[in-house]
Amino acid sequence: MSEITILDGSMGQELVKRAPEDPTPLWGTKVLIDHPDIVRAVHDDYFAAGADIATLNSYAILHDRLEKFDLDDKFAELHRAACQVAIDSRDTHGSGLIAGSLGPLGWSYRADMAPPVDEAAALYAEIAELQSPMVDLFIAETMSGLDQAEGALKGAAQGKKPVWVACSVDDEDGTKFRNGDPLTGILDLAAKYEADAILINCSIPEAVTQGVPELVGKGFKIGCYANGFTKISSDFAAGQTTVDLLKARQDLTPSAYADFAERWAEMGATIIGGCCEVGPAHISEIKRRLV
Repeated sequence: MSEITILDGSMGQELVKRAPEDPTPLWGTKVLIDHPDIVRAVHDDYFAAGADIATLNSYAILHDRLEKFDLDDKFAELHRAACQVAIDSRDTHGSGLIAGSLGPLGWSYRADMAPPVDEAAALYAEIAELQSPMVDLFIAETMSGLDQAEGALKGAAQGKKPVWVACSVDDEDGTKFRNGDPLTGILDLAAKYEADAILINCSIPEAVTQGVPELVGKGFKIGCYANGFTKISSDFAAGQTTVDLLKARQDLTPSAYADFAERWAEMGATIIGGCCEVGPAHISEIKRRLV
């Protein structure tokens, strides 16, 4: 088994659990504004659990999200704040990398709501250039179709740091993106934009397991970080909703999740962590088993 890099786990759902207010469509951005100490505590807990990488709480710091709440004037300030909180946690821990999170434009799980490739690329390039001085790499997260992924890859390349692209696959058929595009299509895009790794994220673990064989052995580092939802509801995917519409599985204990992680490692994945509903206890168990 190859050496495993341990990603952190869920940021947004951890903030929902820890913040005193109900969640909003701004997700973790609202917590970053009102309670940066809670964001810091989540980073601290993942490093303590054994994570090698802290992923910024910047997934939803996007113009299309902020404009709806009259917060777009704080765009650059919020990105810098997300970076600084993670850096402070890493420095206190004494080691680790910082990954800039580039979330999906439009809405999560809805590639059809994203802008065209070149328009998206310009928006992602702005984020990449802001974060680049403070991060070690970028992760384009929860890309749900090939055009959406291309916009993120093209824009992230402007940050001049390694880029990982994370694909969200259909929960019933992990060989396809959520919009039906073939997962294997990401291989050509990753090559075109010189991505450093391809990951599958924010899909149920069973679907992630289906998707991994489509990607291994093709010249890229492969990673997995599944979610712990029962499924992505159509009501949530409609957009501008809150995460309390999504239900957590009751069977995905740290031990059960680590069973999946061991299988992914056996299949050739070398970057493993968790997405929504996968917390510090899950990461600790992965670390115990795989490293």
